Amino acid sequence: MFLQNFKVESPNVFYGDDYIESQYDYNTTEVVASQGTAKAIPKSQAFHFRTKTKVPKLGLLLVGWGGNNGSTVTGGIIANREGISWRTKKGVQEPNYFGSITQSSTIRLGSCNGEDVYVPLKSLLPMVNPNDIEIGGWDINSADLANAMKRAQVFDYDLQRQLEPYMSKLKPMPSIYYEDFIAANQADRADNLIPGKDKKKHLEQIRNDIRKFKEEKKVDKVIVLWTANTERFAEVLAGVNDTAENLLKSIEESHPEIAPSTVFAVASILEGCAFINGSPQNTFVPGCIELAVEKNVFIGGDDFKSGQTKYKSMLVDYLVTSGLKPLSIASYNHLGNNDGKNLSSQRQFRSKEISKSNVVDDMVASNDILFKPGEHPDHIVVIKYVPAVGDSKRALDEYTSEIFMGGQNVIVSHNTCEDSLLAAPLIIDLVVMTELAQRIEYRTGAMTEYTGFHPVLSLLSFMLKAPMVPDGTPLVNALFKQKACIDNILRACLGLAPENDMRLEHKIHPSCLDKAFIETDIENLKQKGDDSKEQESTEMRV
Repeated sequence: MFLQNFKVESPNVFYGDDYIESQYDYNTTEVVASQGTAKAIPKSQAFHFRTKTKVPKLGLLLVGWGGNNGSTVTGGIIANREGISWRTKKGVQEPNYFGSITQSSTIRLGSCNGEDVYVPLKSLLPMVNPNDIEIGGWDINSADLANAMKRAQVFDYDLQRQLEPYMSKLKPMPSIYYEDFIAANQADRADNLIPGKDKKKHLEQIRNDIRKFKEEKKVDKVIVLWTANTERFAEVLAGVNDTAENLLKSIEESHPEIAPSTVFAVASILEGCAFINGSPQNTFVPGCIELAVEKNVFIGGDDFKSGQTKYKSMLVDYLVTSGLKPLSIASYNHLGNNDGKNLSSQRQFRSKEISKSNVVDDMVASNDILFKPGEHPDHIVVIKYVPAVGDSKRALDEYTSEIFMGGQNVIVSHNTCEDSLLAAPLIIDLVVMTELAQRIEYRTGAMTEYTGFHPVLSLLSFMLKAPMVPDGTPLVNALFKQKACIDNILRACLGLAPENDMRLEHKIHPSCLDKAFIETDIENLKQKGDDSKEQESTEMRV
């Protein structure tokens, strides 16, 4: 059963004019380990959540707006907003947001007469409608968005033709270009630059661009997202980028180890705007993270998780949780878009290799029956630039696992993923979820005031290859755990229990079923103080 709208009726939830408030009992298990034995201690903590109901007018600024991802997400939003349909060789295609969990996925709400009831994920809490987002951005290339779209060759011709009047009016702001950080083969595109080499002036120009965009578009808040080329890793140096103070000083001195993406991130943080890094480089050096925490501004990263890596994090999760031992993972990619061209440079490829290679670490660490300390599957990643395939990336993977009694299982997969058509919905989800997180606050019994989530927004992990988490927090790469985290936090904001798939109501003895649920209903009504409905509820159940 599928429903579009619902409302929670519970003494633990209150729908007000300004907030949806809920009380939620968070149950966990603490483990105390000593001398080879463990003691499991159930814990429960009461959380009070409140979510602002007013959805703001949102602005999105993309770094690399004229690239394949930027032009694709912009054109896709315009097509959905304007209701543009187009002809293909297969017939008429309607616009949609397929691939976006906030716009196109559902969540199980509960059951009705034994039948599962599903609702859109976006119906749980008030969220920004992508059609209402104001988009702008920067790019090192001066092409307007219509020409950028033609260059990307992602959309069908008939769609490009209809989008051109809208896209030709959109032109990226000048960006910054530090030759040492991206591949030399990008130099011929760099004709739209903020002049000079003074990184402090670059920082101030970007901050001014953010303020000007916010004022001109009359938006309530802005989120900045990096979807530009992959940079090489920046060296983390003591006295340079290891603290917030040192980082700001190094920008002022135009230190050569300050990357363009870090300058954009710092500018965004200083303007109070959340910043998301959609590429694999280490934009968030320690000083940048410290600055975000000081200013209490959300940051999220790194690297969009769209095709091959999302599949890999799902498949390795399946293997390890099934008790099979992955011995080797060999991943080969070839692609022909500008991202592939940039990655043909070794230093930029190394950034991507790191983000693609670490996605199985937590799953391996979860099972010391299969893996001894220090043991890890052989894992190799190869990326080649093949211009002829354009944005249609090919990914070939081979997974070799040890099975029962020394046997082997080999899984080989071929994945053709239209790169930007997978990345664009991720951009939408990252932005919508980040904005929603800005409106969620909580407090526990020991707290007198509400507060927000940690500035390092790990809630975004499902959409990112190398998700950032706060210091001391376990890293989760397993795909289904990441999605369950999103689902269950949204449920908690409505006072709903996490979805656990126990389905005990279908597993207990029939003679006990009605009695168990009558008692639950009566207890809930007593807590609500509505004794008049107690007899009615009992009669209805019987």
